[in-house]
Amino acid sequence: MHAGSDGELVNRAPLASGHRQGMVLIQGGRFLMGTDDAEGFVADGEGPVHEVELSPFWMDVCAVTNRRFKRFVEETGYTTEAERFGWSFVFRDFVPRDGAVRMMGIVQTAPWWVGVEGAYWAAPEGPGSNIFDRLDHPVVHISWNDAVAFCEWSGTRLPTEAEWEYAARGGLVQNRYAWGDELHPNGEYRCNIWQGEFPVRNKGLDGYLGTAPAKSFQPNGYGLYNVCGNVWEWCADWFDRAYYRTSPLVNPRGPSSGESRVMRGGSYLCHASYCNRYRVAARTSNTPDSSSGHVGFRCVADV
Repeated sequence: MHAGSDGELVNRAPLASGHRQGMVLIQGGRFLMGTDDAEGFVADGEGPVHEVELSPFWMDVCAVTNRRFKRFVEETGYTTEAERFGWSFVFRDFVPRDGAVRMMGIVQTAPWWVGVEGAYWAAPEGPGSNIFDRLDHPVVHISWNDAVAFCEWSGTRLPTEAEWEYAARGGLVQNRYAWGDELHPNGEYRCNIWQGEFPVRNKGLDGYLGTAPAKSFQPNGYGLYNVCGNVWEWCADWFDRAYYRTSPLVNPRGPSSGESRVMRGGSYLCHASYCNRYRVAARTSNTPDSSSGHVGFRCVADV
């Protein structure tokens, strides 16, 4: 990390390079993690900004797709937690209105989420739905535990929260998004988020109402797709709002215990009026057994 001509810190770490079956090599280096941006959520513990040093690692260029997860299930017979529980959360606009599915209730604090019996990764909207035309979309209805099971099968692991943010920034320093500070530079849509009035109407101006293919839009500076929007991505760490104040400066791996796991990146349901967590510094969490139609993951591997 060096100071530029105007005194601003500039990340001089080498660009990502290399290849490992759908992964890119993220060179190690130092970066400024977190944000003190007024647009951030103080209650989420997005700050203070602090310098972190990371070792090199490999990272999937995109979220794990339905195609990849299907192969995992076919080879192992794995049953996801949504299947074992018998239901998962589906965004209300995607729930069939013909009474063909059984609804298990709604989330009182977020009534746009409906528990649908029989919803899981291969039937994202419940019985009668399928992924035949979404094989290259991110797999969803995946719990943290499901993601870890996939990683164990594939010889990978989930990224730490620090690794995820470092990679998502793509070499930029303290920018809001993976491409800069402007959400729609020159009127161009760079990510899949809610366009319109949430949760009443999604205009789909970015081209999608639900998930987009995992390699949609321009990749960031390290060649990673959709680190902003599309689907939330699980990280390895336990979540703690105060963690940044005491976290190690080198290869932090999160608290030793907790009740929920970190999720990063935002989703197709994020909107500035409610949840602008498609910013690269934004963070949230959920319990390890939770699943819904906007949560997936990507993997990393040690060098």
